[in-house]
Amino acid sequence: MRNILLIGWLVLPVGAWAYHEGPGQDQVALEAAGAVAATAYEAAEAGDWELAIREYQAALEALPADPDAYDERVGHRLVIELNKARMQSQGLIEARDELASLVEAMQAAPDADDTLLREARQALARAQFLKTWLMRLEGLDRKVWEPEIEAARQNWRWLAEQAPNEAEKTLHREDLEAAVRLARMEMEDLQGLPLPSE
Repeated sequence: MRNILLIGWLVLPVGAWAYHEGPGQDQVALEAAGAVAATAYEAAEAGDWELAIREYQAALEALPADPDAYDERVGHRLVIELNKARMQSQGLIEARDELASLVEAMQAAPDADDTLLREARQALARAQFLKTWLMRLEGLDRKVWEPEIEAARQNWRWLAEQAPNEAEKTLHREDLEAAVRLARMEMEDLQGLPLPSE
């Protein structure tokens, strides 16, 4: 019995080392990503969009290499927040494209989180709306910008239909009306308005 206890005591550090080198590394990576994400959130709250973008990117890079080591909702949340910050800092096109890819991937996943999917679609619709606004200000032809505003309109319509409460439904209907107004607005009226913010 004493030999078994002695062997167990001697093997314990080997087991701890094996955990540290295996699953323990994933936990360390998750903790590091969480700390960086907290800094990114604080920067976004303070309006320091460049710092927020850098920190959200660093948080995404700090996630464990094995996607099974963490909940995919963590990655989705970071991508959404990163692209919200990009929309505030001259990264609208990149944000729009990345959000479109995220929404497409989430829609294809059978177990996607409904709340995060709605947030991703809201952010995508906002990016599409802002992109349309800029394309119109650049004087691009209706054939170029109309598909973009139509996509935003469809996203807001879907969000209004899927809203879990009346307050969200009202918000998305107002966004939908703004998209319709943008499509119908005369260029002279559009040029006199400030670019909407996020």
